Amino acid sequence: MSISDQAAGIGALADPTRRALYEHVIAQPGAVTRESAADAADVPVHVARFQLDRLVELGLLEVEFRRLSGRTGPGAGRPSKLYRRSDRAISVSLPPRRFDLAGHLLARAIERSADGTPIDTALRDVARTEGDAYGARLRIDPGPDPGPDPDPASGTSHERDSGDDGPAGGHAHAELDRMRHALASQGYEPRAVDDELVLANCPFHDLARTHTDLICGMNQAYVSGVAEGLGCDHLQARLDPDVARCCVVIRAEDAAQPPVR
Repeated sequence: MSISDQAAGIGALADPTRRALYEHVIAQPGAVTRESAADAADVPVHVARFQLDRLVELGLLEVEFRRLSGRTGPGAGRPSKLYRRSDRAISVSLPPRRFDLAGHLLARAIERSADGTPIDTALRDVARTEGDAYGARLRIDPGPDPGPDPDPASGTSHERDSGDDGPAGGHAHAELDRMRHALASQGYEPRAVDDELVLANCPFHDLARTHTDLICGMNQAYVSGVAEGLGCDHLQARLDPDVARCCVVIRAEDAAQPPVR
């Protein structure tokens, strides 16, 4: 779910009627009818139906159909439409943070370290593997393009020149665009600067401040894995710490150079 979709879902709860209906539904042990929700919120049934269906569209609620009488067969009546809490978690953080991903990687690293592997080595290994898997999925199904990146100097947008210039030529520029696409959806806010991508946002910022070496190593390994999964042979993810941005910078380099790990 995109940040705009999450924001729309949360914004919907600013309406007092929707919020009352939502709070009633999620407080119940099972799915509820629109009639019971309408009674609880003290609104007409037709209003409850409209607002509940809107909450379903926004991913805050889910529906199921069931005959409340328990009877089956002819004469049992039509199933009732029931509403319940959605299993989808919605949270908005600006700038974007990916603590869910960090937690997943750290948990896998702890499991991996049970055989005696140092935790930092295990974390880099699992981060690279996860990044590779993510890049490989995007290589098969890239999804919608996030559009041209904003020029950090002017605040405007620009497309990268696809001419055969720079250290790796047009291939590297195409790969940088693919990486920009991949990392934009992960909250990195990538910006093209000459023959590199600068990541304006670190999705693991708060963790990186207190556990810098561990988390920055994980971050570099994950981004490197994404490049490998995408088949970006001309790119290198290098550590280049800066307090104003992510510690990782992706540079277009000679494909003959070994990848930085």
